[in-house]
Amino acid sequence: MMKEIAIQEWKDNPFTAIGKDWLLVGAGNEAGANAMTASWGQIGELWGTHVMTVFIRPQRYTWEFVDKEEYFTCQVLPEELHSAHKVFGTQSGRDLDKAAECNLTPVYADGSFYYKEARLVVVCRKLYVDQLRGECFMDKTLDEKVYPDKDYHYVVVGKIEKIYVKED
Repeated sequence: MMKEIAIQEWKDNPFTAIGKDWLLVGAGNEAGANAMTASWGQIGELWGTHVMTVFIRPQRYTWEFVDKEEYFTCQVLPEELHSAHKVFGTQSGRDLDKAAECNLTPVYADGSFYYKEARLVVVCRKLYVDQLRGECFMDKTLDEKVYPDKDYHYVVVGKIEKIYVKED
């Protein structure tokens, strides 16, 4: 069972939640949805509101859903389900029902979806989208190293609308 918390009650360290535990970034509804593993993201204050920023490559199937929907979710799975990231990070939802493969249960709510098994869900409403550009890198070695194919990530800034945590 998930319970909604105020942002001030959020106890997760963002560096751990994003960089170690990893996120599932998803969007969609009962007619179609997809999620992907992400280990890049940001949480903070921007434009007078609490925001979460995610980065999605254009070829990712999840991008199609995040692009067309108003809301997206960022989810953290419990440690015992961390192996699901191998599927969500390497397989395409075009070819495989990743949730079924990992025994995860979609819950459709708040204009998007999340997995019942998640320990943390952040529901975001898109505020801003842009794509990174090679000419904007001050450190050109990053462009060469991270984007040899020039498939620059979309940057999606979302207003944090709700946060759910798994009840003990």
